[in-house]
Amino acid sequence: QVQLVESGGGLVQAGGSLRLSCAASGGTFSNYNMGWFRRAPGKEREFVGVIKRSGGSTLYADSVKGRFTISRDNAKNTVYLQMNSLKPEDTAVYYCAAVVNPRIVIPTTWSQYDYWGQGTQVTVSS
Repeated sequence: QVQLVESGGGLVQAGGSLRLSCAASGGTFSNYNMGWFRRAPGKEREFVGVIKRSGGSTLYADSVKGRFTISRDNAKNTVYLQMNSLKPEDTAVYYCAAVVNPRIVIPTTWSQYDYWGQGTQVTVSS
């Protein structure tokens, strides 16, 4: 069983930055593709980005491309989401998630993920 715990959320002004962390335990972190999703009030869960097991490849949603960066430290069992140039529309609960199945190379839909964190709130004020 894999446990994921996000941290680093908070309140920030538009144009500011935040760095989210997601610490994993209970499994072999380096075997998992790791994704970030978000859910804004009244909206569906939205894919933000994913990083492959080795950390050598990432994919982002168009809405965050060029502003957000995902990285991972397999030695620390942690994945990060660096968010720059934040906008009010980035306000959401952010979740990290893990994919166990190695055949799912670039998972971009929530149903492909096996484990989820509890989420961390990010609020961007205008």
